[in-house]
Amino acid sequence: MSKTYHFIGIKGSGMSALALMLHQMGHKVQGSDVEKYYFTQRGLEQAGIPILPFSEDNITEDVELIAGNAFREDNNIEVAYAIKNGFQFKRYHEFLGEFMTQFTSLGVAGAHGKTSTTGLLSHVLKNITETSYLIGDGTGRGLANSKYFVFESDEYERHFMPYHPEYSIITNIDFDHPDYFTSVDDVFDAFNDYAKQVKKGLFIYGEDDYLRKITAEAPIYYYGFKENNDFVAYDITRTTNGSDFKVKHGEVELGNFHVPTFGRHNVLNATAVIANLYIAGMDMALVAEHLKTFSGVKRRFTEKVINGTVIIDDFAHHPTEIIATIDAARQKFPSKEIVAIFQPHTFTRTIALLDDFASALNEADAVYLAQIYGSAREVDHGDVKVENLAEKIVKPAKIVTVENVSPLLDHDNAVYVFMGAGDIQLYEHSFEELLSNLTKNKQ
Repeated sequence: MSKTYHFIGIKGSGMSALALMLHQMGHKVQGSDVEKYYFTQRGLEQAGIPILPFSEDNITEDVELIAGNAFREDNNIEVAYAIKNGFQFKRYHEFLGEFMTQFTSLGVAGAHGKTSTTGLLSHVLKNITETSYLIGDGTGRGLANSKYFVFESDEYERHFMPYHPEYSIITNIDFDHPDYFTSVDDVFDAFNDYAKQVKKGLFIYGEDDYLRKITAEAPIYYYGFKENNDFVAYDITRTTNGSDFKVKHGEVELGNFHVPTFGRHNVLNATAVIANLYIAGMDMALVAEHLKTFSGVKRRFTEKVINGTVIIDDFAHHPTEIIATIDAARQKFPSKEIVAIFQPHTFTRTIALLDDFASALNEADAVYLAQIYGSAREVDHGDVKVENLAEKIVKPAKIVTVENVSPLLDHDNAVYVFMGAGDIQLYEHSFEELLSNLTKNKQ
């Protein structure tokens, strides 16, 4: 085999997934990162991939360098050393753009739903034929002889511009990442540029006004619930076991489908997957069979029960995602009170979408807020506090701390939905400990 791949910042979710995939394909892989534990490192450790401390000694002639986007000359000794000494390196998305050309590649783009849809598409396709994939929850799989490659196509900082896949799904366009995009029109322009790079087919949610404006070289297939789409989901039955529905393409009925996931958005994600695999020539009976066994992706409506209390963990950090997650909780737990515990992620996003966050959280029965999680990319100028959000929420809204989540116990028949992209899991762990200790004290 050729050189060893060295990942600068191997614990990043995309980086760890790519490292695992290359390792499974038979390449030599190592990486460096900070000491702090990240959930992505377990997979790397299980695969025996060395995780080294950052050091100039890691940068040698016989490694091929892939650098995480967060690491720059001014904040990382390895990147600084590489630049100073003329060692070439690629960013994650630059490497991926070149790498995917050896497969029939299927991208999943969109403001929301990328990870869940990438997970669903890769799950179904890998059960039908040899498939490698990269999912944004930090999971990746590589097969040396795969024909297909499924990957998440991220719009942030226009990272998807090196990608020229055969097929791509685009789930929606929404204003997010206000630290980078100036407006929803700026977001649209990025997706429109990306769409023109897709070679064989685009699968676009047809009930999104912005997505209807996209133009491309490849054929565009619209999917959705309305009859004016090329692929229509209909006869939808939502139960506490998931969702059942049919899909038709023009006059052709593609079959009956079931997904063990919840919420209207997951029916749409599955319809996009069905549309893409139909056009790519897959057997619809096999697609239906493997949709049934999808167990979800990390931190997307992940459920656990502690002493009879249901806790849901979700990455939702945008108003549209909060609404979708609460909708899913209501479908699965129709008779329970829905208690939302939300941590705003980044000051810029909280300011830009304050009113939208308030109205999204009003979909819950009660709301608890954690302190805003500031990203490493920004400075808190004191322009927004979590109290500003609490004031705008009509439903009862209280602020909790990691040290004291006991106000959450004021609900009897509730399901607790923890949402956020920061360290909301610390609050969740405090609550789990509280529930465990209550039971111990009763005994």
